[in-house]
Amino acid sequence: MTYLLALDQGTSSSRSIVFNPQGQIMAMAQQEITQIYPQPGWVEHDPLQIWQTQLATTLEALAKAGISARELSGMGITNQRETTVVWHNTTGQPIYNAIVWQDRRAEPACVALREQGLSETIQAKTGLLVDAYFSATKLQWILDNVPNARAQAERGELRFGTVDSWLMWQLSGGAVHATDVSNASRTMLFNIHTNQWDADLLAALNIPESMMPAVKASSAIYGQVRPELLGHSVTMGGVAGDQQSALFGQACFQAGMVKNTYGTGCFMLMHTGGSAMRSRNGLITTSAAQVHAPAQYALEGSVFVGGAVVQWLRDGLGVIRHSHEVQALAESVPDTGGVMVVPAFTGLGAPYWKPDARGSITGLTRGSTAAHIARAALESIAFQSAALLQAMGRDLLQAGVARVQELRVDGGACVNDLLMQIQADLLGLDVVRPEVVETTALGAAYLAGLSSGVYANTDELSTLWRAERRFTPQRPPGYAAEQMAMWENAVRKTVL
Repeated sequence: MTYLLALDQGTSSSRSIVFNPQGQIMAMAQQEITQIYPQPGWVEHDPLQIWQTQLATTLEALAKAGISARELSGMGITNQRETTVVWHNTTGQPIYNAIVWQDRRAEPACVALREQGLSETIQAKTGLLVDAYFSATKLQWILDNVPNARAQAERGELRFGTVDSWLMWQLSGGAVHATDVSNASRTMLFNIHTNQWDADLLAALNIPESMMPAVKASSAIYGQVRPELLGHSVTMGGVAGDQQSALFGQACFQAGMVKNTYGTGCFMLMHTGGSAMRSRNGLITTSAAQVHAPAQYALEGSVFVGGAVVQWLRDGLGVIRHSHEVQALAESVPDTGGVMVVPAFTGLGAPYWKPDARGSITGLTRGSTAAHIARAALESIAFQSAALLQAMGRDLLQAGVARVQELRVDGGACVNDLLMQIQADLLGLDVVRPEVVETTALGAAYLAGLSSGVYANTDELSTLWRAERRFTPQRPPGYAAEQMAMWENAVRKTVL
């Protein structure tokens, strides 16, 4: 028996999971990481804590599985995307905290890019809208604001990477400075049509090319883990940003297949095959996980606050003590009583792209209770996701492509049956939850399994995917349109 190890470095925790070749979880370990909020709208992580917790969970997962590193066929890495790390190339020490994807400090730099008339060029080359969400302006901020950083960068002494690159550098002892196409495509510096860093964009943001990692396919041999770390050398054979990895783990390999991940945020991706389809409805074009040529693409919509709204109910309002209590509280009332929660705590993402929006609760009456607010908060996750799929549907219609048939779901909040039923009712589509909901880690394991020969091809992986439950729409015709009209009205009130 050979095993595959997936490192899943997320926004709130570092996890390591050991899978068998059938894609079943053998062992898992997880450690939370500290969220750092220096100023309103700023979010940071300690890169050394990211590395230390990831190594610790790797050792713990191997011990729980009762195996040694010698029994691993390969290691895959998946990671929170856009989060930006800069470190010294000789010491391996970060020069500043990791700036997290949620961080909004670089919005003034984005305004400057828009005013320079670069929005169209950037979207044409990268598939992305100009936004502080992506890595480029975070990296620019570090170079402009950390003492001596720009001078060091221009001397070739600094390295940039998203979290996957940072982990591979540490795992290899500095021998590997690389990333994959899916992570590179989230930087706003990568030309998704040529699969290369774009010299014009690097120049526009004054970023030395010497800082940038080498870019490879998502399933490729990246290098070896130092044997002293795990007791034996392990091949790093798969890398993908968390959402592209989840798309891969959900066996969405054909154009028109869609998955939604319900995590801290919600991220919906629709595979578009070899076509880099440009959205006319507020979505972005991104590179999908790539096994071999030709390049693969996806349309993506990002909800900044998904499962985090449940954490807000727990930590901000104190209406629940534990996150799992939200379903029972929400089910204690038949509906929201007209209450709508728009959780724009850090602005609204796709398809609205309103960075200055702030959260709101509307429709309150004297009869509104904590249960109504809890249900409305839970429903807000489904409303935001429905708005994404509707935008994708309009793009498909304009491109003359058949409509989406079903939505495959994963992530922590997809275990909430009430939320999944609400989602199916709002979409008028089947919502399908797989047996293994840890599809982000599974995708990384599959990518490593392909490069190491555990699997022959993606057709073999498709046979391993199994549905655990299918949620079918239960509401009468017209219900979804009526509810979405109420949601859009609440959004308009929020962004005015």
